[in-house]
Amino acid sequence: MKGAAIVMQKRPLVGVGVIVMNGGGVLLGKRKTGHGAGGWQFPGGHLEYGESIEACAEREVLEETGIRIENIRFGPFTNDIFAENGKHYVTLFVVAKHGSGVVEAKEPDKCEKWEWFEWGRFPEPLFLPTRNLLTLRFNPFRAISSDSPFLNVGKQVRLPYGKNG
Repeated sequence: MKGAAIVMQKRPLVGVGVIVMNGGGVLLGKRKTGHGAGGWQFPGGHLEYGESIEACAEREVLEETGIRIENIRFGPFTNDIFAENGKHYVTLFVVAKHGSGVVEAKEPDKCEKWEWFEWGRFPEPLFLPTRNLLTLRFNPFRAISSDSPFLNVGKQVRLPYGKNG
C-alpha cells in the first residue's frame, strides 16, 4: 500500500509546445539535456503558476530562440509519459506565426540549434510530445482556416494507455 501512496502523490506537469510557423515551415530545436536529449522539439517549456498559456508561449519562444511570435491560437494536447525518466507531462500545443527577430540558440546549454522544417518532413529522433502530436494527424497549415482563437484540430486519436512512445 505504501508504493501506491507514492504513485498517487505524483502529478503530471504541464508543458506548452509552440508550433512557430514561417512561410511553409515550422521551427524545431535539437535538445541537448534532460529527458529526450538528442530529440527535435518545438520551442516551449513549463507553464508557470498563474501564467496564461499565451504568455508562457511568448516567454518560452523569446527565451529559447530570441524571436517574437504573434497570432497565437490554441491547438491540441498530448499525454506524454517518459517512463524511463519517471516523468509525465500534458503538453498543450499552440500555433503562432513568426513575428519578428532572427532565430538563434539563446540557451546553448539546453538546445544545440534551431532550424526551419517543412511540416511532416522532420528530422529524427523526435521528442516524445512531438511524436505524439504527429500521431493525431494534426497539421497546423490546414488548421488555421478561421479567425477563431481555437484551431480546427480535427479528429483526436486515442493512444492506448502506456503506449506513448
